Amino acid sequence: MTTTAATAPQIRVALVDDQALFRTGIRMLVDSQPDLLFVGEAGDGAAGVELVRRTRADVVLMDVRMPVMDGITATSRIVEQGGPDAAKVLVLTTFDFDEAAAKAIRAGASGFVLKDADPEFLLAAVRTVHAGTAVFAASATRELLRRYDDTAGQSAPVPPSFAELTPREREIFDLAARGLSNSEIAQHEYVSEATVKTHISRVLTKLDLRDRVRLVVFAHEHGLVPKAE
Repeated sequence: MTTTAATAPQIRVALVDDQALFRTGIRMLVDSQPDLLFVGEAGDGAAGVELVRRTRADVVLMDVRMPVMDGITATSRIVEQGGPDAAKVLVLTTFDFDEAAAKAIRAGASGFVLKDADPEFLLAAVRTVHAGTAVFAASATRELLRRYDDTAGQSAPVPPSFAELTPREREIFDLAARGLSNSEIAQHEYVSEATVKTHISRVLTKLDLRDRVRLVVFAHEHGLVPKAE
């Protein structure tokens, strides 16, 4: 049979949350989508890590406050164990700017969504992170880090790889670290969005970063976040 858009592989979704009723609702929501496949659920972080390993989930919806192992530690282990092909983790949080969400981002999460978000937004978020894009603005990431940075004044040494960036890539890095979107960077630099995407991709490759969220974290942790003009 010829593979078509309708028969494309489904996005494998796992859920880790200690509230049984919430898990039931999310499972029903995911199951209602033809392009998504609910592969399992767990009630604590430790079980969640094993669930992701066993089911090879593509995206994990991860609560942060759970027994046995919290979502931050679980996120870190999933990212470390999975390497380049690790599942994308979407943190479930109650507040827009939550210390736990900030720590989860540092641990490797690809974004966060509010637990009371509109169902359509949650579904879109799953598809978006699976495609490799953060589901919230980089500026929101930077705000989280600014508010809850527990290593203020202790920037890590800048790795040698940063010196490999060309002058133009450094300009793009600076703008992305400030939280500008691709369209905003394109307008600022008078180039196309496609050109910006190419530069961003090269920057991520040279710095061995997984996505734009990691870029903002990298800039913050190494004291490379430029002030807005």
